[in-house]
Amino acid sequence: MAKDKFNPEEWLNQPTDNNKAVIPGSTGDLTPNVIPDPYRASNDIETITQRIEASHTDITAGYDNWRDLGFALSEELGEIGRDYYHRISRFNPDYDQADTDKQYDRCLHAHGTGVTIKTFFQKAKEAGISIVTSTTPKSAISAKSTISAPRPNADIAHKSATSNNAEIADIAETAEIELPTFSSQTYEDLPDFLKKIASTSNSEQDSDILLLGTLTVLSACMPHIKGVYDRRTVYPNLFLFITARASSGKGRLNLCRHLVEPIHDRLREINEAEVMDYKHRLAEYNAAGKKKVDMEKPEEPPMRMLFIPANSSATAVYQVLNDNGGEGLMFETEGDTLANTFGSDYGNYSDGFRKAFHHETISYIRRKDREYVNIKQPKLSTLLTGTPRQILNLISDAENGLFSRFAFYYLDTKLVWNNVFANSGNKTLEDYFQTLGKEYQDFFNILKECNDITFYFTAQQEADFNATFDQWQQDYVETCGEEFIATVRRLGVIMFRIAMCLSALRIMEDGNFEDTLCCLDQDYKTAKTIATVLIQHDARVFHTLANTTAAPKTASIAQRQTVHNKFFEALPDDFDRKTYTDIATHLGLNPKSMDRVIRKWCEEGKLENISHGHYTKIY
Repeated sequence: MAKDKFNPEEWLNQPTDNNKAVIPGSTGDLTPNVIPDPYRASNDIETITQRIEASHTDITAGYDNWRDLGFALSEELGEIGRDYYHRISRFNPDYDQADTDKQYDRCLHAHGTGVTIKTFFQKAKEAGISIVTSTTPKSAISAKSTISAPRPNADIAHKSATSNNAEIADIAETAEIELPTFSSQTYEDLPDFLKKIASTSNSEQDSDILLLGTLTVLSACMPHIKGVYDRRTVYPNLFLFITARASSGKGRLNLCRHLVEPIHDRLREINEAEVMDYKHRLAEYNAAGKKKVDMEKPEEPPMRMLFIPANSSATAVYQVLNDNGGEGLMFETEGDTLANTFGSDYGNYSDGFRKAFHHETISYIRRKDREYVNIKQPKLSTLLTGTPRQILNLISDAENGLFSRFAFYYLDTKLVWNNVFANSGNKTLEDYFQTLGKEYQDFFNILKECNDITFYFTAQQEADFNATFDQWQQDYVETCGEEFIATVRRLGVIMFRIAMCLSALRIMEDGNFEDTLCCLDQDYKTAKTIATVLIQHDARVFHTLANTTAAPKTASIAQRQTVHNKFFEALPDDFDRKTYTDIATHLGLNPKSMDRVIRKWCEEGKLENISHGHYTKIY
């Protein structure tokens, strides 16, 4: 019997035969064009499997035990269960991939064994693995002792699309519920260059932010890579905000900067040489005297750079973007830097910033010569980090259009002390990332000389993509409100761009610089997994902003109502404008504001305007 929420503990306590879990996404009428996804299995099976992997626990000891686990997974998941069978079997010292495949084949073709998925959870529990999951009743997880294993992961392609609304609401609204991270399988499927990045991490969350940070900075340095989304040309550029409390580890993102610093440094070298040449030619021009008539005044060279300081004036930002062909990267470890700039008189380029996300033309007036400039198809990437408060400083409320343009990752603070002397050697992480940066620079230089490379999804991927986001739109709008529609829809663009970045990095491996670039199924799955995690983090931040901004508004309304009541009570039965302005001044109120209040009360029938400037109360 299908259950709205599957609870492993509940299953273990019910000796019924009809206890088969519903596999998310298995509606029985799946479109043939949708990609078969090996991670559409039960959330809880994935969760327990990850806990087994995290603890390197062998639950398969003994042939009968191993066989029954194969029966359990094949009965419940069919072919999808094969991957899980390998994942739990590889911790046995006698594990052999071919033998495991043969055994699972036998299990698939066996019928009437009587072994159900209950066996999987029972064996895990007997091995000391916690089987408490996000679907376990809250009363069962109130004790801290139950939160001993890694939290559920979100490597399941259809997780959010098929999870019920109650679960979505829990993640969005409950700060105590830990947010998902990417699973080990996600990292196994990455392009080689990204695997090198992930190998330096010291935790699940550390891996996640390094992966997201790397994708974001590299998205600014993928010339000639493009795709078509909703019949418009899009480029790989990403907007990412990593948010966490102070000392939560987000500072590690500074390492990602080293990956593209060689590109920035080379642009600065070119610029410095151009400036020196310009100054030399300008000096010759100025010294020419009357001969200037026959000479052309040298033009000042463009200001070439990759990193655009967020604390620049609006004109300076646009100028740099224009000088660099519309390309640039904004990298700030303090979100307040951008927030303070947006709040200043000289630096409010929020409009252009929002346009850049969609590659919309940015127009401005160059002050020096009053020249009207259009930046066509700007390609700006942005990586910000900061506390939740800094998000609020930058984005006033959840309905602000800037919110939906960012992908958010909420970094939970862990009370874990990392071994700060682990893997100590002559080579630091900075050295390692700088080496990788030089490697990427070589790839970047080749891309610059290429023709345009057009990225695309297969027909099956397109069908799955549309089905997924259609479901997400329904589920998340229902739980988060219509204001979240923009976030879901722009996440579609973000996922497409992530897949584009992953596919572009495959070129580093195969050296295929052809004019078209087809997304591999594994890269599509990885991009989808990342999007599945990000939408849950987005929902958490969205809810936090909504709650933070709603309270002051409510308080303000209530406060204003109290003051207005005092003002009304202070008015005599009959009065003129001078009387009520004097009373307003006495109460510390703005008389002009009270003009509007008086007119409003007249419209509501609380006052009557008996003649020009004269009023009477109506009881």
